[in-house]
Amino acid sequence: MPAIILIPFLTPDEYGPLDLQQLAAQIKVWGRELGFQQIGIAGSTLADAEVRLDEWLARGLHGDLDYMTRHGRKRTRPTALLPGTSRIISARMDYLPAGAAPAAAVLADGERAYIARYALGRDYHKLLRHRLQRLADRITGAGTAHGYRVFVDSAPVLEKPIAAAAGLGWQGKHTNLINRQAGSWFLLGEIYTDLPLPVDEPVTDHCGSCQACLDVCPTQAIIAPYVLDARRCISYFTIESRGPIPVEFRAAMGNRIFGCDDCQIVCPWNKYARATTEPDFAPRHGLDSPQLTALFAWSEQEWSERTLGSALRRPGYLGWLRNIAVALGNAPSSPSVLAGLRGRASHMSDLVREHVAWALKQHQSRRDPTGN
Repeated sequence: MPAIILIPFLTPDEYGPLDLQQLAAQIKVWGRELGFQQIGIAGSTLADAEVRLDEWLARGLHGDLDYMTRHGRKRTRPTALLPGTSRIISARMDYLPAGAAPAAAVLADGERAYIARYALGRDYHKLLRHRLQRLADRITGAGTAHGYRVFVDSAPVLEKPIAAAAGLGWQGKHTNLINRQAGSWFLLGEIYTDLPLPVDEPVTDHCGSCQACLDVCPTQAIIAPYVLDARRCISYFTIESRGPIPVEFRAAMGNRIFGCDDCQIVCPWNKYARATTEPDFAPRHGLDSPQLTALFAWSEQEWSERTLGSALRRPGYLGWLRNIAVALGNAPSSPSVLAGLRGRASHMSDLVREHVAWALKQHQSRRDPTGN
């Protein structure tokens, strides 16, 4: 559960002699000591982001992400979510594991499974939430009573526009946040607070004429600069969706079984990205470059044990098998691939059976293009 401290919200005059400028600087020092690479402070107004979100929703580009339409204005108006909010402390933490197999090399090997790099280790939600709670505790421990709440993907929060407003980077044409000194391989978290801290200046957009992310997207989900159509997005299909993956996008998925990093891999700004020093983000169970057939053979108990404390739990076991079945349909034909698929052809789940049947048909069509 998100941390909630029920302390009465104060007015600026009630903080007495507190030096808010000094406190803001100290918060950034504490943040670095706690493992965050950067801390920024934003106000509580997101008017421009609200307009963009309304337009995106009106076009239906959120697909079945119904949670994006809930909560009224709480997502775009922080004071509606947490009354009394004056500022938002935004934090970013690098997650790219130093020892992980190179992403491009895994994507190029059709017999291996590609998992988004953020999901290779421990679930980031708990890690960031714990660190942000410790940061909030330090603020309180310094004698600064404040009302606050910690968020890490745990409520209707526009984390990327907030981070941009806090000066942590700009939203690139792929809609991810980009930092000139650190690229985009980082995660975000927030502390909503009533402290009237001085805010940081936003940075300017530095994408320029580059459209590498638009060009590389396997399913052309980035339909225009700064506009993502979730209905075409591999991350949406493999993580959020519980139904069948649209047939027209299955081949383009390649071997991506959980998320997609292509737009980050090609982004020129990621030449400045730094590997994480957090041991919890290190790959578990060889998931940085695993064999598809080995993952497909996991029983539900094995999947449950090996994804414990991992973001890989999000699509569920049946979603896991669905995703791998598509990847195996795109894999080079081999006795082990065909045997793995046939072993699941009579699976109790309609969802799994349908995707396995599609995969086997792909291999059959390669052996006999005429369909005979």
